[in-house]
Amino acid sequence: MPNYLWKVSYTTAGAKGVAQQGASSRRDAVKHALESLGGKLEAVYFAFGDADVYVIGELPDHQSAAALSLAGNVSEAMTVQTVVLMTPEEFDAATRKEVSFRPPGE
Repeated sequence: MPNYLWKVSYTTAGAKGVAQQGASSRRDAVKHALESLGGKLEAVYFAFGDADVYVIGELPDHQSAAALSLAGNVSEAMTVQTVVLMTPEEFDAATRKEVSFRPPGE
């Protein structure tokens, strides 16, 4: 299954919800959401900086990842960015692919 990293930034309403319900409840909600799509939660980290939360998990396909991201973004409690993660072996396979590409100006 493909692996993903979700970067979550809470709005004021979302931050209030976390303050009231606790961070563990958000982890449980994310786990439930991933499992409802046939996926698996690997890790949840709360952070300081560009994002408030980093989630790592796997889902069966990109459509499921987009659905999860969309569900978060339409909630108005957060903004969600999705990053597709690749294993070293997957990236090695990508380096062996022949690409017919002409850069601009050539």
